[in-house]
Amino acid sequence: MQFAAPLLPGRLVRRYKRFLADIETAEGLVTAHCPNPGAMLGLNTPGVRALLSRSANPTRKLPLTWELVEADLPGGPQWVGLNTLRPNGLVAEAFRAGVIPALAGYDVLKPEVRYAQASRVDFLASGGGGGPCHVEVKNCHLMRRAGLAEFPDCTAARSARHMRDLAQVVVAGGRALVVIVVQMHAEAFDVARDIDPAFDKAFREARAAGVVVRAYRCAVGPEGVRIADEIPVVTPP
Repeated sequence: MQFAAPLLPGRLVRRYKRFLADIETAEGLVTAHCPNPGAMLGLNTPGVRALLSRSANPTRKLPLTWELVEADLPGGPQWVGLNTLRPNGLVAEAFRAGVIPALAGYDVLKPEVRYAQASRVDFLASGGGGGPCHVEVKNCHLMRRAGLAEFPDCTAARSARHMRDLAQVVVAGGRALVVIVVQMHAEAFDVARDIDPAFDKAFREARAAGVVVRAYRCAVGPEGVRIADEIPVVTPP
C-alpha cells in the first residue's frame, strides 16, 4: 500500500479523546484524526515524529490523518503504522499478490460478512475447491520487549468475542483464520496476557479448537506500508 501523496511531517504535541491528535507541523499546529482506539502504549509520547496523510475529500472536518509514528521502541526507534483501518486493505493486497500462504488456493475474499449471533468477519475466503474460510484481521503495534510484537494494548472484549465465535465456526466443521498484521518490524508475536487475560483465554481456546493464527510483520516507511513476511506466534498452548 503506497501513500497517494507525500506525508506531512510533524511532532506530536498530544493525543486526546482517543481519536484526536495535536501535531506541530511546518503549516503550524494542526489537529489530526487519530485512527486508533487503543491505548497506543509507547507510541503517543509528546515530541515523537509523526507523519500525516491528507484527505482529498473537501467535506471532511479533519482533513489530516495520523498514519505513522517514529516510536522509540525496545531495540531502537522505528516507524510504526498506527492506522487500524489499514490492515484489512493490506491483507487484501497481500492476498492478491499471493504472499499469505494460509490463504493459498482461495479465489475470492469477500469483505464484511455477518456470522454467528452478532459478529461480522473481516473476510470470507472462498473458491478454489475448498470450503469457505472465515478470516479475522487484527492490527498489532505494541512492543515492550525488543523484537516481540504483542496484542492487545488495552482490554479487547470485542476481539475476545471474535475468537470465541471463530472457535464455534471450527467446531461446527468450518474453517477459520486469524491474521495478525504487525505494523512494524518484529521477530515474533505473543498475546499481551497481562493486559487482557480474558482475550488470552479466548485466544488459547480458539487455537485449541482449530482456529489457525498467522502473524505477519510489515515493511513500514514514509512511502507506504506492506505485508512483508510471516513471523512465529509464540503464545504457548
